[in-house]
Amino acid sequence: MPFNPVRLSIARQRRLLNKKGFADLVGVSAHTITRCEQGETQPTEETIDRFAAVLQFPIGFFFRPDLQLPDSELISFRSQRAMTASERDAALAAGAIGFDISDWVESRFELPNVQVPDLNLFDPETAAVMLRQDWGLGEEPVSNMIHLLESKGVRVFSLAENSKRVNAFSLWRNEKPYVFLNTMKTAESSRFDAAHELGHLVLHQDGKRTGRMAEDEANSFASSFLLPKADLLARINRVNSIEQLITSKRRWKVSLWALTVRLHRLNRLTDWRYRDFCIQIRTRYKDSEPEGIDREQSVVWQKVMKTLWSEKTTQWDIARQLDLPESEVSTLIFGMLHTAGPPVVARDNRALFLVR
Repeated sequence: MPFNPVRLSIARQRRLLNKKGFADLVGVSAHTITRCEQGETQPTEETIDRFAAVLQFPIGFFFRPDLQLPDSELISFRSQRAMTASERDAALAAGAIGFDISDWVESRFELPNVQVPDLNLFDPETAAVMLRQDWGLGEEPVSNMIHLLESKGVRVFSLAENSKRVNAFSLWRNEKPYVFLNTMKTAESSRFDAAHELGHLVLHQDGKRTGRMAEDEANSFASSFLLPKADLLARINRVNSIEQLITSKRRWKVSLWALTVRLHRLNRLTDWRYRDFCIQIRTRYKDSEPEGIDREQSVVWQKVMKTLWSEKTTQWDIARQLDLPESEVSTLIFGMLHTAGPPVVARDNRALFLVR
């Protein structure tokens, strides 16, 4: 297999390096990097060694088949204006590596079938109600968003991007839905991100709506899905203080901000009280969350890794087989570490059976 220029671009993007900065570290010109990434120049063995050393990727990574990059035209980022180009590219490059890991796992395990319908003909609130009915959730709070998504066939990965400007992103690939979640934010925010990306998956499968309109629709869907109207209004009639909301938000495991916004849109908060609460939240809590919940983890990756560990296979072995840095594998699978316990997979066909 010859040197793969696409993989060089992906490794560089994962390290948040532009071509000039990368060239300086390698000790070549930016023009050389451009030509290498475009496949116009075959780098020498010495140069490839320098690529691997600077980027901290195994040399073998650069000699494997192409990785499929997520199509940026089909993805909406909520923080697009605040996000730098390098942050966006790094997140998309993580998606490409996630696809590679996913393909490796699916060649060995049978994952849940996809049960994510196309609801693009409905408004976000109606779509949220219909999906809850379809999945048998009723009006009850969602106990764990990641487990729910995985049980419906969504492939969920974590993003350890050191930036809160990168929220999450989702897309369809080979008729399978993928969600990548930033784990740098609060646990409540990550739950909302997961519901937000679910909104994209059910509302925007055709890829025709992106940008601000798509983001607003996904936000509306997430709010409706996590905070069902009937359940919310039955339990909260009058709001007198922030402390009351802090107590109430525990039921739905959402942020204080998300609950406040939802109540205002359902006319449980006047404009005046809503503005007052927003000021208090920003002043008192800023980027933190009062009485925060535990962060949700993947049940699929837990089951996969327990089974592999029982066979003396670790994430180090996955990394070696795919010629990836171990850190890239670890961050994408929620930092799973070895834990004791028997495998939780049906060994006859290696199928993963999930429950909500």
